[in-house]
Amino acid sequence: MGRRPPAVRSAPRRQAARYDLTSGRPDLSLFPRTAWLAAARRALATAPHEALDYGSPLGRIELRQALTHYLARVRGVRTDPDRLLVCTGVTQGLGLVCAALRERGARALAVEEYGLPPQHAVVRAAGLTTAPVPLDADGALVDRLDARAGAVLLTPAHQYPTGTALSAERRAAAVRWAREQDRYVIEDDYDGEFRYDRQPLGAMQALDPERVVYAGTTAKSLAPGLRLAWLALPDALVEPVARLKALADTMSPVLDQLTLAELITSGTYDRHVRRCRLHYRRRRDHLVAALAEHAPRVRVTGIAAGLHAVLQLPPGSAPEAELLARAQRAGLSLAGLGWHRAAAPAPAETPPALVIGYSTPPDHVFPAAVRALCELLRGA
Repeated sequence: MGRRPPAVRSAPRRQAARYDLTSGRPDLSLFPRTAWLAAARRALATAPHEALDYGSPLGRIELRQALTHYLARVRGVRTDPDRLLVCTGVTQGLGLVCAALRERGARALAVEEYGLPPQHAVVRAAGLTTAPVPLDADGALVDRLDARAGAVLLTPAHQYPTGTALSAERRAAAVRWAREQDRYVIEDDYDGEFRYDRQPLGAMQALDPERVVYAGTTAKSLAPGLRLAWLALPDALVEPVARLKALADTMSPVLDQLTLAELITSGTYDRHVRRCRLHYRRRRDHLVAALAEHAPRVRVTGIAAGLHAVLQLPPGSAPEAELLARAQRAGLSLAGLGWHRAAAPAPAETPPALVIGYSTPPDHVFPAAVRALCELLRGA
């Protein structure tokens, strides 16, 4: 009999909630339906017939060319179309890279102490164990990387969920570790396009494109349902990852790739991201102001970028599990920081913290959701 698949910790329940404040998803009402439809028409009208046939597992050349220029301009990524692979989400991309590393002899992947449990499950499903790396205010403590790890998975632009940015010194140290130990860094550019208080941090992939795998996606900028993401791969990983992609699903859907390429090359995608950035910054400011007025003992962190915030509750607050139960009774769907922990539970004396997504509720519901959250925190 085959091995049973690893258990995946369930995401916070959403069905019964009136107000969805879970993190990780955009405001879907912002999806540019008219622009997407117009781009799809243009792309389909000009696409060669062969575009609709079986093609390269790397993805359509039109999108890979568009992404090469876009990522260089916006994120500082150094790559070319022959080293880009289009995949159905960062989750698939991570699984493919882990499987390729497993073929090369890796047995473990270092991961940040807090992260996404579904990603950790994908790593284990690829045959690797996870080795958590502690975090502090400057991001992952890369000097504590496990010597057994074949690579490390980092979210340097905006650590998920704590919201820290990996310092320049630690970025350089992680790349130096990869070079010296013949290892790799997997850079999940989480929230890289949504930074509010200063210019976005460039991708660390530019420090060494032969040692850093860069992963990006449209899940936040457009919609997760598109299942469009990409990997900028070192030369040594292009063939094995492309081969595994072909075995997984042959290739990603063509029409959506052509449409995204048209959006990018026309400049529509840039304009859409700018619009979203302004929208989410207003949401963030509303949340921070409301908490300062109605729950001043709560410390809000991780808000320089992204679509979520971490609420650090004061000592003496109710335990995290109790707060989550109260939130559910109040019609609030949200998550605790503990759910994101990659290793053993935090020490009992650790004050509880909540991870709040401020992007998901539609505009007409958002103020009421924030009021309900403040009411919950007043009783914490």
